[in-house]
Amino acid sequence: MAEHIASDFVSWFQSHEGKLDARKMAIADLPGHGRGAVALQDIPKGTVLFTIPRNLTLSTRTSSLPSLMGNGWKSHGLHEGWAGLILCMMWEESRGSQSRWSGYLAILPNAFDTPMFWGEDDLQELQGTAVVDKVGREEAERDYYNKVVPAIESRPDLFPQEKRSTYFSLERYHLMGSRILSRSFHVEPWKGRRTEEDEPQDEDAGADDNAMDVDPEEGSTGPGDAQGDSAQGEGSDEAEELIIETDDDDDDEDREDPADVAMVPMADMLNARFECENAKLFYEERELKMISTKPIKAGEQIWNTYGDPPNSDLLRRYGHVDLVPLRPPLSGLGNPSDVVEVRGDLIVSAASKKVKYDLQERVDWWLEEADDDVFVLQTDCELPQELVSFTRLLLLPKDEWVKTAKKSKLPKPKIDKDVLTIAVEVLEKRLKEYPTTLEEDEKLLAPGSVEQLSLNKKHAVIVRLGEKRILRGALKNVRGKLAASSGPSKKRDRDEEKGGKGKKARK
Repeated sequence: MAEHIASDFVSWFQSHEGKLDARKMAIADLPGHGRGAVALQDIPKGTVLFTIPRNLTLSTRTSSLPSLMGNGWKSHGLHEGWAGLILCMMWEESRGSQSRWSGYLAILPNAFDTPMFWGEDDLQELQGTAVVDKVGREEAERDYYNKVVPAIESRPDLFPQEKRSTYFSLERYHLMGSRILSRSFHVEPWKGRRTEEDEPQDEDAGADDNAMDVDPEEGSTGPGDAQGDSAQGEGSDEAEELIIETDDDDDDEDREDPADVAMVPMADMLNARFECENAKLFYEERELKMISTKPIKAGEQIWNTYGDPPNSDLLRRYGHVDLVPLRPPLSGLGNPSDVVEVRGDLIVSAASKKVKYDLQERVDWWLEEADDDVFVLQTDCELPQELVSFTRLLLLPKDEWVKTAKKSKLPKPKIDKDVLTIAVEVLEKRLKEYPTTLEEDEKLLAPGSVEQLSLNKKHAVIVRLGEKRILRGALKNVRGKLAASSGPSKKRDRDEEKGGKGKKARK
């Protein structure tokens, strides 16, 4: 990033009432991390790094486009999903210097290394991973053609023909969507007492200043005691942590108000890395504040947090992966937050070989009661309780199944020999869904080979290797328990005497 771009952005930020102490931090290009924030001096815990007026965030609440479109906004479905915010960002960019956010939009990235922009050959490298079904390219393009294009064509006064190919193309739509996916925050309306100072501003200044604060997250707290230019001050007792926008929980998405998704200038300049967070975004009634949560040494990068997601989500949302030392039972470099998803149909297929009755009724009941057909394994390599409970449900004798269904109570996640036997088959099948073996991926990432990989392929290999390590670890764990449950009684006695994993020792 050219130095003048950063300085222009800081000037724009400060001219719109954003507060930044340029003695404490700077925006700079960082090798291996792109653009980020760096401490220019030692920063104590609790220091306010910068402050953002709520009306400087960019959302469908603060952009004037929704009000200008009137009834057309809802008639084109722009109040649902991200299509509305994407169109707002495209429109604000098309206005150039007339837009309140021109200085902010100018510094946002124009290219991403996320799978949304990969070719088919690179996407094939992700076969078997949790990324493939979550890229969302088809869904995004459906919204573009069904919502955005009709809206644009209905208002040539807002979307002049001569600007459409430059600012309102499908390519630009994907770019803005990726900016939101990688940089947005969840900003709910302020629900405190309204004051005279919270009256709506003029159209160009955006929507109601009162609308852009955040509801406190339950159980969250503000920063601790501050030093110097700190969080302590007027209104600091109401400061609460702001939530970075995620899309991991489909149920949460169903309940989410799309108007709560907002771009937050300056706050999104901070990078994130696994367990490195030393600053968080908090809010007060009329502004958002980035506050240090740990002491930061001069020269150190200032890190926000993504919530430590797995590499599959890091790659899909941000275009990078984390590599740090793994914790037992795994070893090597990877992401300790990695997960692997196991579909319920794999379990049904394995269980159907063990029983003589149809399983569809039980599957339907499970989906109604538990509402989950995907089970998530983590780096502890243990079988999820939900997976065990589902397996036991499928294996219940008919009379016990009838009682369970009548009580609407899920089976207890008790692991036995039958559950372990099915788990082995399921894990083995899941491993076969990848195009390569674990050993082949390790060779690809070995010195002398990894340098030959493209960035996309390297990232894909890292993601699938992380998932395979979990599956291999879980398979080893399950096989060990199965051997212990099937071994001679003398072996079990020896295990118990040693405090091992014999059947009695597990009770």
